Amino acid sequence: MKGKHIILGITGGIAAYKSASLLRLFVKAGAEVQVVMTPNAKEFITPVTLSALSGKPVVSEFFSANTGEWHSHVDLGLWADAMVIAPATASSIAKMANGVADNMLITTYLSAKAPVFIAPAMDLDMMAHPSTTRNLNLLQSYGNHIIEAECGVLASHLIGKGRMAEPEQIFETLQSFFNSRSDLQGKKVVITAGPTHEAIDPVRFIGNYSTGKMGYAIADEAARRGADVTVISGPVAIKPSQSNIKIVDVTSARQMLDATMAATADADIVVLAAAVADYAPAQVAQSKIKREKTDEMNLLLVRNPDIAASVGAAKTANQFLVGFALETDHERDNAVGKMKRKNLDMIVLNSLRNPGAGFGTDTNLIEIFTSDGNSQSYPLKSKREVAADILDAIVKQISMR
Repeated sequence: MKGKHIILGITGGIAAYKSASLLRLFVKAGAEVQVVMTPNAKEFITPVTLSALSGKPVVSEFFSANTGEWHSHVDLGLWADAMVIAPATASSIAKMANGVADNMLITTYLSAKAPVFIAPAMDLDMMAHPSTTRNLNLLQSYGNHIIEAECGVLASHLIGKGRMAEPEQIFETLQSFFNSRSDLQGKKVVITAGPTHEAIDPVRFIGNYSTGKMGYAIADEAARRGADVTVISGPVAIKPSQSNIKIVDVTSARQMLDATMAATADADIVVLAAAVADYAPAQVAQSKIKREKTDEMNLLLVRNPDIAASVGAAKTANQFLVGFALETDHERDNAVGKMKRKNLDMIVLNSLRNPGAGFGTDTNLIEIFTSDGNSQSYPLKSKREVAADILDAIVKQISMR
């Protein structure tokens, strides 16, 4: 927990008084905590108390009325290693599930790149209502972690399920999460991500629809788990959420090959998630090809170097090499064949025939094959969750060596 950045979100319920104890546990363990409150939460516990415990000003509004200082929910979302919303009322749960961004806490939640933990707290009838059940299931399907409410005496003096989990239990849940996510500590991980662009002339290129989201999600997850991460990145419009990731920008397949071979020489784990163009123009025009002067354009394409095969040929006994296969037909046979040909230890298959998988989406549906002949299929998940599944599989395979 030491050195971790945690957003503690507090909504307007009577259980907000317990948030002070939870905050104290985080701070005592060495975490840096930023409290974000809904306006109603201030009716149950004062910002002064929480600011004194955290050592930071509490954020509740989008800007400070006196100074006009803007509080950036985007910056908070990038800063955090985890976000904990405790207590989470039925109203806030509904807003999070449906994207109703009408206060600072909800906008921060919607901008969060880190795992989110939600601790519901409400009366038993509200807890049991079908809408609450639906909203919690929806939030869980997004990849959020739900810390179940407990049974006991409630604020209404009724007895039933709805009590927020005790601060010690919430703290232990976060501590266990971070402990389980340090399994790559000290490992050097190299990841390729994004497309490559193969120039036709100074303004045109051959490329593909890759956005780099999958590769960058793996990089962020590996960094959270303690790895020393380098990303060899083709042209993308995204950035990693973890600040300690090294980015090596490249454009073409040949540039990516050179950068990858240099970076992987002493790597422990290599994940080849980039969508490398298979072909490139044989000749690149030095000036823009003018349409008025050229009725037809015929491009002679030559095969690009095979980065996966090159890394596989140079792989040492201590390295673990992972490839990707994006297929449209005979998916499993093509993926396993690619793994064997290119000396990979593992390959991740996704198919363009599966809705929600492939380029440009925020989700993916994968099947993982390993060189020992085993495979495992996964349901459609967010790419952040898919990244965790891939790294879990890598860690498991390495531990079996």
